[in-house]
Amino acid sequence: MSHRNAPLSPEGRRRLVERCQRRPIAHVAAEMGISRACASKWVNRWRRYGDLGLLDRSSTPQHSPRATPAEVITQIETWRRTKKWSALRITHELADQGIVINRRTVTRHLTRLRAGHRQFLDPNGESNQEPGTITARWPGHMAHLDVKKVGRIPDGGGWRIHGRDGDQHRAANGAKDAGARPATSTSTPSSTASPAWPTPSRWLMRKARPRPRSWPERSSGSPRTASPTSTA
Repeated sequence: MSHRNAPLSPEGRRRLVERCQRRPIAHVAAEMGISRACASKWVNRWRRYGDLGLLDRSSTPQHSPRATPAEVITQIETWRRTKKWSALRITHELADQGIVINRRTVTRHLTRLRAGHRQFLDPNGESNQEPGTITARWPGHMAHLDVKKVGRIPDGGGWRIHGRDGDQHRAANGAKDAGARPATSTSTPSSTASPAWPTPSRWLMRKARPRPRSWPERSSGSPRTASPTSTA
C-alpha cells in the first residue's frame, strides 16, 4: 500500500504508462517528478503483467524453504483444540514423531490461529481453569510488609500542607523531639573508641600484598641491603 505522499498511485501509474507510449520515458518522468528508473519499473511491469502489474505487491516472500509445513500446523491446531495441550507438550509430541520444532515457533502459530489462550478454546469464552489452594508453610507465610521511610516528613504532613518554606515547622518538631528524648553524653575517650568496621587505612594495611620471600630480612634501623647468606 502506497503512502499518502506517494507521487504515483495506481491511477497515476496508468497515466504514466499511457504517456510513455507516445513520449520518451525520461521526459515523462521529469514532468511527473520521479526518476527515470522508477518510471521504467512501472512500464516494464505493465508490459509483463498488464494492468495487474500496476498494483502494489505483498512483501511476503514467495518461497520460504525453512517455513513450517502446512500439515504440521494443522496437527498443532488439532492437538490444541481437541486435547488443549500446551505449546511445550505439543513440542515434545512433535519431537517424538521426528519433527524438530522450537517451542517459540509453536507459540507463534497458536497465536496466529487464535488458540493461544484457553478462553479461545471454550465456546463460552471461559478459561477452563480452577483456582488452586494456597497452603501457608509457616505462620506469616502469606503476609508481607515492606515499609521504608526515605524522606524526613514532619508531623502533620509534608510540603503540600506546610508549603515549601516549612523550616520553622521542622525546627519546632526537632525541638519537640529533642525535649522528649533524654540527653545523652557524646564524649567518649579516644582510647576506648573502636569503630565497628575497619577504617580505610586499616583495610588497606590488611589487604596489602605480602612481601616476596626473596627479599632479605632486615632489622629495624638497618638499611635495606643484600647480605650474603650464611651457611652452616
